[in-house]
Amino acid sequence: MSELILFWHRRDLRIDDNIGLAAARDRSPKVVGAFCLDPQILERDDVAPARVTYMIGCLQKLQQRYAEAGSQLLIVRDLPVHAIASLAENLKAKAVYWNRDVEPYAQQRDEAVSNALKEKGIEFSSFWDQLLNSPEQIHTGIGKVYTIYTPFWKNWRRKPKPAPVATLANAENLTAEEREWAGIIALPTAKDLGFIWENELLLPPGEKAAQDRLGLFVDRAIEAYQEQRDFPYMEGTSMLSAALKFGAIGIRRVWEASKEVYEQARSDRSSANIETWQKELAWREFYQHAMYHLPSLATAPYRPHFKNFPWENNEAHFQAWCEGKTGYPIVDAAMRQLNETGWMHNRCRMIAASFLVKDLMIDWQWGEKYFMQKLYDGDLSANNGGWQWTASSGMDAQPMRMMNPIAQTVKFDPEGEYIRQWIPELRSADPEALVAGYIREDLCAAVDYPQPIVDHKLRQREFKRRYKQQKQLFS
Repeated sequence: MSELILFWHRRDLRIDDNIGLAAARDRSPKVVGAFCLDPQILERDDVAPARVTYMIGCLQKLQQRYAEAGSQLLIVRDLPVHAIASLAENLKAKAVYWNRDVEPYAQQRDEAVSNALKEKGIEFSSFWDQLLNSPEQIHTGIGKVYTIYTPFWKNWRRKPKPAPVATLANAENLTAEEREWAGIIALPTAKDLGFIWENELLLPPGEKAAQDRLGLFVDRAIEAYQEQRDFPYMEGTSMLSAALKFGAIGIRRVWEASKEVYEQARSDRSSANIETWQKELAWREFYQHAMYHLPSLATAPYRPHFKNFPWENNEAHFQAWCEGKTGYPIVDAAMRQLNETGWMHNRCRMIAASFLVKDLMIDWQWGEKYFMQKLYDGDLSANNGGWQWTASSGMDAQPMRMMNPIAQTVKFDPEGEYIRQWIPELRSADPEALVAGYIREDLCAAVDYPQPIVDHKLRQREFKRRYKQQKQLFS
């Protein structure tokens, strides 16, 4: 009889190109998957209903994929230190395998599970799967963590990238006796877990949808990525962020696809566009490496002079920002897109974040949390890294960046197409005035759209003054 290996899924909801799962199958044909519904995650106050809905959908597809491979995905609900160790013991598993994560809670959780398995005499092994290069592989010449992206990219791009690994196939399932009692439950719906999301997800859950989306992107959009990615009314991005967050697609498959299309590029222009997308994959890894090496980023600013920054934290202004009622159309369109779809275009994430921090002077952590409460692709490393970069509290060679919402609109939504899509009450406004932010007061009153709640120029000067003052205190 084959020894049983239990594979614990977390951010790798697929059976294709899964390093830990492939290693488990190499050891034994009897591989069973497990997923733990962890109350330490699900009961947080920054969990987005759209994100849970996508995750549950991925788990449904994953169960189907396991069945096709001849095995089974088991669902348990408890703290992993109890649930995974007990499940392995009840199944008489020889070992538990899983893929590692960079987040502070994940590292603490995995250590606790490792210790529980040791006590029960059950073997365990962990692997790096969600990154092309692990945090131990990329460091400065003196062995330090990179805190600036450009030198990280130059080093990262030179490192060899692993090829995709085989899909789980021809696995053996549990026997009837083994299934009799193992503490497993039926997969609940998102509503069963208390999360209501009734809008359509922008990317359907599961491996096939992610692979199809990747194929569509590399066939149609990647060769114009650099030129189109910043225009929110265009479909110029890959839309794979949620799939990468939950591992519905393997990062090696993604890199392989980008490399193949790069090698087939017919012009320097196409090559440059493709490399720009590869740089975005490197940004993803840069923020994950930073989170792994500097776990304090999860709860505090990277730059010390932001720890006691004199924020205003006006509750009414924050609520206006959340609802998309600031009187700055590009900001409001972005927030409404987020609230309605669970996603926001990346250029707009920067514009909306900059406005909250540098115009409203509200603590960036308020915005970071609100994004996590809404985003279906919400990822701690990427969200935190993006907010800190925009707020000037993070890792940036030129941290003092200010985004003028009007200038951003003129440059990236020059006809007001994105604004009119998400703010329907302004569709009758003159396009030139709409883009320039000079909407007539009588029109605003008629359609119940607010006038600007702050003056950008005045607030920009004030933020710069406070920023300079704080730096001096720490110099």
